[in-house]
Order: sequence, then C-alpha cells, then structure tokens
Amino acid sequence: MSTVLPPPTKRQKTAASARAAEQQDVEPFVPEGSVRIQFVDRTTGQATGPAISVKLADASVKNLEHILNDLQGHDDVAERIPYRFFHQRANGNKDADEVGDADGLLDVKGDIYSSIIAGGSRQTTEDELVLQYSPQAVFRVQAVSRCSAAISGHGEPILATQFSPASSSRMVTGSGDSTARIWDCDTGTPVHTLKGHRSWVLAVSWSPDDSMIATGSMDNTVRLWDPNTGRALGDQLKGHTRWINSLSWEPYHLQQPGRPRVASSSKDATVRIWDAVSRRADMVLSGHKDSVSCVKWGGTGFIYTASLDKTVKVWNASTGTLIHTLTGHSHRVNHLALSTDFVLRMAYHDHTHTIPTTDAEKVAKAKDLFTKAATIDGKIVERLVSASDDLTMLLWEPASSTKPLHSPLRGHQKQVNHVTFSPDGLLIASAGFDNHVKLWNARDARFITTLRGHVGAVYQTAFSADSRLLVSASKDTTLKAWDVGTGKLKTDLPGHKDEVFAVDWSPDGLRVGSGGKDKQVRVWSN
Repeated sequence: MSTVLPPPTKRQKTAASARAAEQQDVEPFVPEGSVRIQFVDRTTGQATGPAISVKLADASVKNLEHILNDLQGHDDVAERIPYRFFHQRANGNKDADEVGDADGLLDVKGDIYSSIIAGGSRQTTEDELVLQYSPQAVFRVQAVSRCSAAISGHGEPILATQFSPASSSRMVTGSGDSTARIWDCDTGTPVHTLKGHRSWVLAVSWSPDDSMIATGSMDNTVRLWDPNTGRALGDQLKGHTRWINSLSWEPYHLQQPGRPRVASSSKDATVRIWDAVSRRADMVLSGHKDSVSCVKWGGTGFIYTASLDKTVKVWNASTGTLIHTLTGHSHRVNHLALSTDFVLRMAYHDHTHTIPTTDAEKVAKAKDLFTKAATIDGKIVERLVSASDDLTMLLWEPASSTKPLHSPLRGHQKQVNHVTFSPDGLLIASAGFDNHVKLWNARDARFITTLRGHVGAVYQTAFSADSRLLVSASKDTTLKAWDVGTGKLKTDLPGHKDEVFAVDWSPDGLRVGSGGKDKQVRVWSN
C-alpha cells in the first residue's frame, strides 16, 4: 500500500508561491544601441534643447527626467521637477492605429523601448523620437490611512462636504437637519453651526478666496455665510421655486473687484446668478426643460449646466445668453466636471501657502495658475465631461465644437453618478451604481482601468492634489484610497456605520473628509 503524503501546510504553499513569482520575475530584454530624443513642452509646443542621443538601456522615465532637468538648468536638487512623457511621431502622423490613441500620443511608462519601440508603434531606433512632457506635482501626497477624528453634531445624514481652499484645517458640511457646520480638522471639534435653512442642505461651496460659504437647500433658497464668525451674510437669496441642486462660484480671476458672484442650479429648471455683495439675482438662465442637476462656472467665461432633460447647455457668463446646447446623451445627465475644476477652486492658493498681499497680485496669481493649468500646445483648453443615467460619459470641448470629442465612454453597467478630473487634467474618474470606479484618459477618452473593491454603489470620488491618488465613497459604508498609477487599492478605510454620501480631499493633500447616513463627520489622515 502506497504512502499518501499529507497536504502541504500554509507555510509550504506560501513558499512555493514565492518561488514561482521569483521564477517569473525575468529582467526585460533591452537591445544595445541608442535613440535620438527631442523634448517638446506639451504646454507651449516649443522644443527644449537640441535632440540628444540616449542609450536604450538608459532610456527609462526616471533617467529622462534627469536629462530634461539638466537641459533646463535645474542643477539644484530642490529645483528638479518630476515629469510625465508622451510620444508622438516626429512626422506629425496622428494615425490612431500607428500610435495607440486618437490624439497620436502615447503615455510613456517605464522606458522608451518597452513603451514605444517594442510596444507596436512602428517606431525604430533610427527615427528621432519626439517626447512631449508635462510637469507633475512637485510635492507627493501621502495616502490617508487612519481616521483622525469622528465628530458627532449633525442630527440627520450628511449630504455634502468641502474643505476650505486655503488649508485642510477647516471643512464645511451640509446635512438633512437643515444646518451646515464648520469643523476644525486640527482638533476634531465643531466651530460654527450655520442655522437658517428650513429643510435639507443639499449643496455647500466655499468661495475661492476663502471669505464666504454658500449653501443651497430644499427650502428653495441659497444662503451666504461668514466662515470666521458663522453668521449669515444678509437674508436668504430667494427666487428659485424648487430646491437647489448645485452651487458654483465665479472664478476669482474673472470677478469684478469687490463683486463676487455665485451660480445656483435648481429643480425648477433654471440657474440663477447671484451678486454675493448686494445679494440679488443678476441673471436667470432659462432654457432647460427639467431639473438642472449640476452647474459649473468655467475659467474662460462660460457657465455649463446639466439637466435631467438629457442636455448640457453652455452660457455666456457676462450676458446670460445661451451659446450652445450639447446633445448626445439618451437619458438624464447627473453630473459635470471641468478639466480646470481644481485650479479654479484654489484661485491664488497653492501648496506653498504663500498668499499675495494686494488684490491685484491675487488676481494676477489666480490668472497665472489658471493659464498654466489650462494651456495645451499654446492654447487655453477647457474640457468638460458629462455623466449620465444612460451608463455613459461624453467628453466635450465646447469652445471649439458642439459635438463630443470622442465616442461615448462606455463600460459602466449601471448609472454613472459622479465624475471628476484629476488636478493635472490628464485623468477622469467615474463612479457608478455598479459598485465600480473607472479611470479614463482625459485626452483621448480611452479606458484605462476599473478600480474594483466596493460592494455597493459608489457615490463620489476625489483626487489628491498631486493626481496620484483617488478616494471613493460608497454605499457599502467604506472609503477606499487607490493608487492611480497602478490601479490597485492603497488603503481600505472602514469606520462609517452606514452609507457614505460625501467625500472631499483637502487641496493641500493632508486630509480627507467624509460624511453620510450615520450622521458623523470623519476626518482621515496619514
């Protein structure tokens, strides 16, 4: 009778898996030889330095960063900037079949040989490679990993949240208890309770200069508040006949001196533009046939609105006249995002926390930051993405065309509830009722990856300030932090006792704030 060997232990299985992984980890083959590379600034389209010869074995993204910094004269380590590289054939051919995407650009990952030459782009070492580059954030945000504060105070579910543009120390939340609250995230304590609404507070929005907070409610009104005192600034803003869905402030660099304005979209199918000082309606944008679900005030003088009537409309912010009606969705449009959302929210604030002293300097800095963020190939480009119940998204560039730039972004199996651009404008994240978050290339609308892990509908997502991380809030009571580069889960963040409706990542990258059905505000840090 033969001896039957016992099944392997858990330790033996782990060791066998490790050995198999080591055997599969083979160094990629890179042939000898060199390649000529010409660096081109993606923003201006201008060449940087002469074309240089680089050995294929040394043509990794990290080494290319060193070479480019040397060409730019960044000798000091503190001056060196991380870059992202894109390839386009030197002859300008933009055949999508040849280069791998609709804009003729290929995102270089790892090294030149594996990404371009061996990647099926029909490029050889005899050709001169044109590498477009764009700077990445000079700072790196750490993934949040723990709940630093769980704060009670609201008496009903928390429906909206947003950090101050100036720092991660203050956050505002709106709740079903008819109040909004301002929180001190350093100490984990409430600062002010904003009382005045008579029904749910559905939308909260901090002004770009950090001087006011706007709230929109189911009582059909908008209110303005002083965040330093918690007091209401005048009476409620009346005019809408149904509840407020969304709020958006006029970009700081477009404001008339001393006259900030805020836009509110409503279930009554209109958008109203309010003068925040006189607290009167400047204009009423009428044209939609159903509830206006979202409003965005762009940095080029346009206001964008999405509606349950299946359309997106583009308005002149100065005159209130309708410019375009964008059609393409076959069902209600739930949400909009602009490629410039982050820089418009920040105005003149940045990671250095250096505030200009005069109003003129603040406007100049805000305009400069916007121009840098929006300029591509020497032109200011503001793109818009719309998310719909038809399970798709559409990518638009309303300043140049009334048609979508690409075919619909398909992949979600249920309604797409929320969409957002990364701060660098290169990625789009979409959240759906199918429990998934999907990442897309914002330049050519190509699908990148699906972030799987949630077991309930995903309500909102927020990027970190350096565009390297993403946090998602879900019906399954958890938040999850994702590594955008790898598409893998970075940190699972359990703690809420019920559905998480709202999430925001502070502009300085230090904290994440969330709220939901359990009525608790949670602040997350690393």
